[in-house]
Amino acid sequence: MGGGLGGAGTIARRPRHFVTAAIDLALLAGAELVSVTVAHLHAYSAFEGAMVLNQTETERAQEEANIAAQRLVDSVTSIATAKGVRRAEAIVVKSNQVGEAIIATAKNEQCDVIVMASHGRRGFARLLMGSETLHVLTHSHTPVLVLR
Repeated sequence: MGGGLGGAGTIARRPRHFVTAAIDLALLAGAELVSVTVAHLHAYSAFEGAMVLNQTETERAQEEANIAAQRLVDSVTSIATAKGVRRAEAIVVKSNQVGEAIIATAKNEQCDVIVMASHGRRGFARLLMGSETLHVLTHSHTPVLVLR
């Protein structure tokens, strides 16, 4: 891809200001935009609290997650194209290792920078839930721009 800008995130909805900022950055730099989201893989017959999901329910949940993820990245690329980004690509990666999936995609697409939104969790919540943004920041060889 060369000269590309990777806008990465998880399946959670991206804040509108993040999408706008990533697109504006691509326009300002004359860069291409790769919109990436990671759809978590669901285990078959997963134990969810006090309920066991059968294979059909699990497959349906996975398909719904995949469709939602594709809609998300497609909407970002549609907005980017409408605003004049020279090339916008939508990629859904299916993985349970969000940070690693983002890093690998940025490398495969030869992105010059990864742009990520941060949830801004602090303290105990961050400790419990982890931070995919922090993982990408500390493990990626591609520069990372974090927006809040």
